[in-house]
Amino acid sequence: MQPAGDSHPNILDRIPVPLYAPEFAADPHTFYAAMRERFGSLAPVELSPGIAATLVIGYRTAVAINNDSERFPADPRAWEQDIPTDCPILPMLQYRPNALRSAGQEHARYRKASVDSIDAINLYQVDDVIEEIVIPQVNAFCADGQADLITQYAFPVTFAYLNTMVGCPADIGQQVAQGMAMMFEGNSAEEGNALFVNALGQLVSLKRQQPGDDVTTRLLVHAADLTDEELVHQLVTIYGAGIEPLTNLIANTLLLMLTDERFSGVAALTTRDALNELLFTDPPLANFGITYPSRPTMIGKVWLPANQPVVTSMAACNNDPAIVGRYTGNNAHLAWGTGPHACPAQDVAYLVAQNAIDQLFDRLPELRMACPADQLDWRPGPFHRSLASLPVVFPPARTPF
Repeated sequence: MQPAGDSHPNILDRIPVPLYAPEFAADPHTFYAAMRERFGSLAPVELSPGIAATLVIGYRTAVAINNDSERFPADPRAWEQDIPTDCPILPMLQYRPNALRSAGQEHARYRKASVDSIDAINLYQVDDVIEEIVIPQVNAFCADGQADLITQYAFPVTFAYLNTMVGCPADIGQQVAQGMAMMFEGNSAEEGNALFVNALGQLVSLKRQQPGDDVTTRLLVHAADLTDEELVHQLVTIYGAGIEPLTNLIANTLLLMLTDERFSGVAALTTRDALNELLFTDPPLANFGITYPSRPTMIGKVWLPANQPVVTSMAACNNDPAIVGRYTGNNAHLAWGTGPHACPAQDVAYLVAQNAIDQLFDRLPELRMACPADQLDWRPGPFHRSLASLPVVFPPARTPF
C-alpha cells in the first residue's frame, strides 16, 4: 500500500505484462519498448500467473535501486510467506543462505567467501581447460556436417567447465544441470530444486573427503566457516549464475556472428566485439537482479509495494533511449548486474565464452546457419534469453581434431 491521501500512482494499479508468455520470449524488445511508452522506467509484470513484480526498465533507475541495499534488500523471506509452495518460479526467487538472496552482514559474509574462492581461479589456465573440453566435444559431431550448437556444444562446454571449476564429478554435475534447467523453465520447479540441492550436498560431502584445487574446497576452508547448508547454497549461486547464462552467452553470440556480415571477411570484427555487443544489446540473463523493498517505497514518483519483487531488466535498461549513444564503450552495460550483488565471476565467464567461441571457429571455420534466424525458437521464461536450438551445417571433417 501507499500512504493514505498520496496522489502518486501505485504500481499495483496498473495492468501487468506476462513475462512468462511465449509471445514475450519471441520478441522481448518490442515488449520492452511498449512498456517504456506506457509506464516509463517501472513496469508492472507477472513472472508467472498470479505472481506480480515490478520490472525496472530505466537504466538510471536500475543503477539507483541496485546500489540502495537499505531500501531494496535482496532477502525474499517476507515475500515468500504468501507464495504457494508449488509456484513454478519460487525456487528461483526463494530465500537461500547465500550472497544472492540475503542482506546486511549475512550478505557480506557469504559474498566474501564466494568472491575469495572465485578470485583464486587461475585465468591464465582457462584457454587450456576449454581446449581440453572442446576437442572431444567437437570430435563427437565434426564428421556429421551438422549440429545443434546448444545441445552439442554450448551447454556441454559450459557444464564441463563449471564442473571443473567447482571440482564436481560428471555424474553429480548432471543432476545439478537437470535440476537447474527445470527451475529456469518453471517445469516441475519444486522437483528440480530438490534434485539440484541434493546433488550439491553430495558434492560438499565428497570434497570434505577429497579436497582439491577448486572453488568448493576453497569455500570449505574459508574463514567464513560456512555450514554444510551454507556451502550448498553458495554453490547454488555459482551454478545458477553459470549454466543457463553462460550457455546462452555462448550460443547467442554464435548466432550474432553467424548472421551478421560484420563478423565475416578479411576486416571482420572479433569475438570480443561480438560478446561486448551482445552483452549490451541482448544479454543472456535478461531479467534478474531481484530485490524486495521492506516497506512501500517511492521511485520516480511511483509507489512500489512492500515485499514484492523488483526485477532489473538488464536487456531493457541497456537499451534505454536515455543512455543509448551516450556511452562509446560497452562497459556501461548491466549484463553482469551492478552494486553489491554484481556477478563476482564475470571475468571467468567472459574468458570461457570467448575461448569456447574462438576454438569452435578455429576447428570449423565454415560454420553457417542451417535455417534463417527468424525461424529459430526462443524458450519461454521470465528470466533468460535462451534459444531452443541453434542448428548449423559445415563441411564434414574427415579426421578428428
